[in-house]
Amino acid sequence: MATNYETMYILRPDLIDEQVEQNISKYENIIKENGAENVEIQNRGKRRLAYEINKHRDGVYVQMNYSAVGSTIAPMERAMRLSEEVIRYLTIKQDLAEQETADEETSAAAIAQER
Repeated sequence: MATNYETMYILRPDLIDEQVEQNISKYENIIKENGAENVEIQNRGKRRLAYEINKHRDGVYVQMNYSAVGSTIAPMERAMRLSEEVIRYLTIKQDLAEQETADEETSAAAIAQER
């Protein structure tokens, strides 16, 4: 049974746009090859870090939302751990109750707009 996950990772700030896109597609391909579906990627851009990480004060934030089985995550996280471009990463399991609430709010907003 597929579960919804969110992975947020931070790339080094000194990467050019082409390298950022290569890294994004690399991790997208890894999770798709391992069975992930409904992959949504948001490049949040370069932002200031809350604290210095490996002498970096800024980082390029990327968010991925997808549906997959639990075993899909390990190969992607291993690749991120071994990569020098990734400063930090975190994968969380999204709660279905949160999604249903968000869907209900979206539906309520759509109904309100129709009136």
